[in-house]
Amino acid sequence: MIKVALLSRWHVHADDYANSAKQNPDLSIELIWDEERKRGEDWAKELNVPFEADLDKVLSNPNIDAVIVSTPTNLHKEIIVAAAKNKKHIFTEKVLAFTVQDCEDIYQAVEENNVKLMLSLPRLTENYYLYAQEALDSGKLGRLTTIRCRLAHNGGVGQNGAKTGWLPERFFNKEQAGGGALMDLGAHPIYLTNRLAGPAKTVQAQFQQSKEFAVEDNAAVLVEYESGAIGIIESGFTSYGSPFQLELYGTEGVLLIEEGNVRIQSSHLSEQGWQTPELPEALPMPMQQWTSSILHGTTPSITKEDVLGLTAVNEQAALSQEKGKKIEM
Repeated sequence: MIKVALLSRWHVHADDYANSAKQNPDLSIELIWDEERKRGEDWAKELNVPFEADLDKVLSNPNIDAVIVSTPTNLHKEIIVAAAKNKKHIFTEKVLAFTVQDCEDIYQAVEENNVKLMLSLPRLTENYYLYAQEALDSGKLGRLTTIRCRLAHNGGVGQNGAKTGWLPERFFNKEQAGGGALMDLGAHPIYLTNRLAGPAKTVQAQFQQSKEFAVEDNAAVLVEYESGAIGIIESGFTSYGSPFQLELYGTEGVLLIEEGNVRIQSSHLSEQGWQTPELPEALPMPMQQWTSSILHGTTPSITKEDVLGLTAVNEQAALSQEKGKKIEM
């Protein structure tokens, strides 16, 4: 049994991670800490576990084996490095940190202290991604020329006088979040396109920012990959009913994914026209992979390269927006 402390309810996925931990027979929630005491105390009451206001006491507690970090992103580096130095395994929300250098510093602490770090990049475990990877690797699409991925919602659209929609206002705090739609929701298209298209070579971004927000609420990024493929990444907090879309275009085939629907055309298939392929079984979710790596030494499918590549594109996209030009990676 892995005894876990939950660190902060800041992120909107914090409750999801708590529920996943409760449902995992290998995890036991033992403590709650939050940078906002009242929020943490309320959460502790809901979960019927103790609240500890002193983070150092949580991290030095010999009864705690691991932490689930859902703090503001600007606290990730300090807290995760401290957790690693206290020999605690770490599960955390994307992005790991605002810069690649900070990510490297975190990994150095993790590796020096022989603890397991897992970032929640769940779409790399989904059956549609696994099929897309297989279609590329097997040559069904030929050479990949263009990849497009869109993920957007209306969490930033306020109604009845509210400043935001169902996303809390703290998600638009530039100091805490580091960025807006691309930093948070756009992470999923970034790590998917990175994995499928390979290392990014150049990045050019265009952000839109509403007057009431300090971060972008709509973003588009054009990526040139070392493979020669072009990537189009779209994300936003102001789109009602926008479906998740992942599109791969190649010299010998095309693969279109919209929500759970997958269809392919390929010169390598026996039948012409659109086909609905049989999808592989999904991989275990990131939290399951994390617990397995701790208990059994298994190797997760989500890698350090995925994590660094995600931050690299985010970091350079922000610089591209600032400078108004294409940025070399």
